Parts: sequence; C-alpha cells; structure tokens
Amino acid sequence: MANEVKKFIQETGYEPLEDRCIIVKYAPANLSEQFAAFFNSEFYVLQMCEHEIVLLPFNTTWGNLRKDVSLVLPYGDIQSVELEDDMLNTVITIHTKPDTIRLTTQQAELSDLRSSGIYASIYAGNFKNWHKENLDGTLKALTELGNGAS
Repeated sequence: MANEVKKFIQETGYEPLEDRCIIVKYAPANLSEQFAAFFNSEFYVLQMCEHEIVLLPFNTTWGNLRKDVSLVLPYGDIQSVELEDDMLNTVITIHTKPDTIRLTTQQAELSDLRSSGIYASIYAGNFKNWHKENLDGTLKALTELGNGAS
C-alpha cells in the first residue's frame, strides 16, 4: 500500500488493513454510460479498513490524491458482494440494506498499462504497482463480506 494512502486514511480516523487497497471507479449502468465513462477520469482508492470500506478520490485535474473521504461503508451494512468480469475490468457490486453500489476496477494483467497502474505507481514512489499486487486479495476479502460476517 502506498504510504500516502495509509497516512490519509489514518488522518481521517480509520485503521487501514495492509494490502487491501485498489483503484476503482463507479461502474456505468448501461452501454451509453459506458461510453461516457470511458472519458471520465474520476478514480478512487478503495481501502478496506478494520470495520469499514473507505473511498478516497483522486483530483481529476492534477491526478493527486485528495484528502477527502467520498464514501464510508461499514461492514455491518453490507449484505453481499458480487464480482463480475466485464471485458478488461471487474465489476464489484456491493449490496447494502438500502442500496446497491457498483464499482469497477481494472484487472491486474494490463494494469501496468492502464490508469490504475499509473495512479498506483505514482503513490508508491517508484514503479511498484500496488493496485496489481493487492487486487486478488482485496477482491477475495470483499466477497467474504456480508451475510452477517464482519
């Protein structure tokens, strides 16, 4: 995990889990939204913490991490998490008691050449792509959430 991500999460009062952060975007609902989302550069760090999932946004103009929490989702509110491969991405569908949240993350195999790898490498301070390294473990941990498990 990038030290800057860990530092920001801790400054907001949450306890990040080691190696449980990836780069995500909100998932488009249909083909029209997919086309528009292709040009959307709103990326977030999804960080699994001790008791919740926290999303930190990237600044769309400068590409740096903003010291702002966009979403806090307590594990107790999660009913289930589903994963679905969608071309070069994986869609993460989180079902909560009142809502459904759909996120998309770039698959590890091409991550070095895509936005997730660029953002992850910048915040590692070297060419280490923590998104790629954390992806499988984070996705597995996410699917284990829900149905009373926390």
